[in-house]
Amino acid sequence: MYDAVPQPVAVKFYLPLNIAFYLCLVSHVVAALYAPIQDCDETFNYWEPLHYLNHGYGLQTWEYSPEFSIRSWAYISLHAIPAKIIALISGSKVSEFYGLRILLAFVCAATETRLYSVICRALNPRIGIIYLSIVAFTPGFFYASAAFVPSSFAMYTSALGLTSFMDWHGGSKTATGIMWFGIGALLGWPFAGALIVPFVIEDWLIAVVGGGDLFEMFRRYLDGAVRCLIVLALQVGIDTFFFHKMVVVSWQIVAYNVFGGRDRGPDIFGTEPWHYYIRNLLLNFNMWFILAVASGPFFLFQSAILRQNSTKQTFLRTLTFLTPFYLWLAIFSLQPHKEERFMFPAYPFLALNAAITFHSFLAWVGSTDSVIFGKIPPKLKLATTLTLVLLSLNIGLIRIFGTLTAYRAPLQIYGALNSPGAVQIGDTVCFGKDWYRFPSSHHLPNGTHAKFIKSEFDGLLPGEYHEGQTGFGFFPGTWLLPSGMNDLNQEDPAKHTAVEHCTYLVDTYHPGMEATKHEPLYALEPEWSKVACYPFLDAGKTSLLARTIWIPDLSVIPARYRRHWGEHCLLKRNDPARYVKH
Repeated sequence: MYDAVPQPVAVKFYLPLNIAFYLCLVSHVVAALYAPIQDCDETFNYWEPLHYLNHGYGLQTWEYSPEFSIRSWAYISLHAIPAKIIALISGSKVSEFYGLRILLAFVCAATETRLYSVICRALNPRIGIIYLSIVAFTPGFFYASAAFVPSSFAMYTSALGLTSFMDWHGGSKTATGIMWFGIGALLGWPFAGALIVPFVIEDWLIAVVGGGDLFEMFRRYLDGAVRCLIVLALQVGIDTFFFHKMVVVSWQIVAYNVFGGRDRGPDIFGTEPWHYYIRNLLLNFNMWFILAVASGPFFLFQSAILRQNSTKQTFLRTLTFLTPFYLWLAIFSLQPHKEERFMFPAYPFLALNAAITFHSFLAWVGSTDSVIFGKIPPKLKLATTLTLVLLSLNIGLIRIFGTLTAYRAPLQIYGALNSPGAVQIGDTVCFGKDWYRFPSSHHLPNGTHAKFIKSEFDGLLPGEYHEGQTGFGFFPGTWLLPSGMNDLNQEDPAKHTAVEHCTYLVDTYHPGMEATKHEPLYALEPEWSKVACYPFLDAGKTSLLARTIWIPDLSVIPARYRRHWGEHCLLKRNDPARYVKH
């Protein structure tokens, strides 16, 4: 008889992989269907170019002008293809919008489940289940999971890159890890490549100090670099096709943001204090952010003082896993221009750091020979721990619910336009002070254009892609030079349409709001009638607590803690003969 072939020990999952995937998927699909767009850059720099590719018209920002070319059509094309398939099947632009968001939610859940699987195998199953609860229930992942922005794309690839470097089962997967971080940096956001630095340093230390095989390491890095060069070649080819000139967009982005020069660069669009991300991450991750920040000191304390090792990995490997989050937080806290989405690529590392810290803390608290916690009854320790976890999860959930109920109106008001006879070809929907709340042309019927009227905003508004057909070839709007674009955020009056030319108009009104020269209270003017209005939070009158989390609108709640409301409305001109179509 032949000896039985040894089989690897089965991995212990506290939650089966299929259940873990469904948990993440449900959470992210809810975000895809109901979460408001958090940043107008998502609309104008990604949804509108995609709308142009698939429907022939849309709003164009200066970044897509061939003069500047700091946004990649390769990234848009990657999403435009499945979006077009969804549109052909459903016959609806609105379904295309939500269908693509659901697809992004699916991809996000798949990358999270893959990382969960490797965490359970390479570190500890309890770390895996803690990581899973963070990605499924925190507001940060909820907002980022289905967002159509390169930083969310980089978040997906960061999770896969981390998975590759963490998973040494069957041999090193350095080349695959380099590929994923490279894809995130090239097709997504170039700065996401910084997250690979700790893994590169670890590899060199193992090879040089630990007596590893330098030739083998070089081969793996060459393999990964070749894969990245193939991706770069494809990206440059696609962008060259659209811009009609040779351009490396990833370099253009770095050059603009780092070497833009005086009076240029991201800072002209606003700056924030150094503690902006601390406040933001506390809001979106509460307890888990504190644990992520504490992960390094606690790991060193546990290793040096307690002489404990709560993972299956060595000191160097665990320290390597903890480092990328610190590196990312430090780099972007030092940059004056800050936005919430800049943190997205580091979210998988934040979740991992927090999960390792919480797991290690539980091991310390649960130890019977601990001087501090050894005499505390086990049931009391369990009750305290569960209370902390449930409190954190519930704070996250009521913050999510608060956002959904407070700011979803801009995704709701356009349904009335899709009723029979509501619009005609050439009708316009105008935006004044609410220009940045426009969710994209996917919510407007075919042939209906979004226009901007003058408001108190004095920066550069988007223009429109060239819609030429005959004699211009494919997608002329991507390579014809638009007028009135600049990289100084200087206003171009030609981007404004006279209000008399508006068929519909979007306006927000809060009780007590005062009109200004360029921002009349259109919702109260007799020449406009309300087609659709939905509640919209009056942030100016609502307390910080009520803006942060959901508070029920009950009379028993003290007035200073209640949420105060206005209306976000779609208006229609009462006398159609008074407007001029063009």
